[in-house]
Amino acid sequence: MVQTPNIYCLVKGAAEGRTRLNAFDNALLEAGVGDTNLMRMSSILPPAALQTEVTDLVLPKGGLIPLAYASIDSTTPGRLISAAIAVGIPEDDREPGVIMEFEDHAQLSNVEEIVRQMVIDGFEYRNRKLKEIKSIGIEHKVERCGAVFAAAVLWYR
Repeated sequence: MVQTPNIYCLVKGAAEGRTRLNAFDNALLEAGVGDTNLMRMSSILPPAALQTEVTDLVLPKGGLIPLAYASIDSTTPGRLISAAIAVGIPEDDREPGVIMEFEDHAQLSNVEEIVRQMVIDGFEYRNRKLKEIKSIGIEHKVERCGAVFAAAVLWYR
């Protein structure tokens, strides 16, 4: 049986690279999760999970790390790319929260506005009361080949 994560952190990174995959990998390194294997998951925050900083996480090198993330890349110089993630915290900490992610060729303010509304909608669909929204995002103007990445990393105390 897989243990349920009880902490989470929000991370972000933007980078250039020789190829799209190199740019994505460099963005992961900037976000602090570059030496792990990402396990992309659907967007539910475990009940009563506590927020922490990426510097407080002890992620095993090469470990399988569950996270929800937004990512976009481009090879068009001058193009703006943005990614954001938002976490909805329920009023009742026995209930799970909601994590939403969004990326686009747009300004970060637009992307964050959309992802935060997605959280509000997710709570409405579930008939849960929303206590708080926490979000993080990043934008990048592509020089040659760029990528952005924003994630909610789930882990264990």
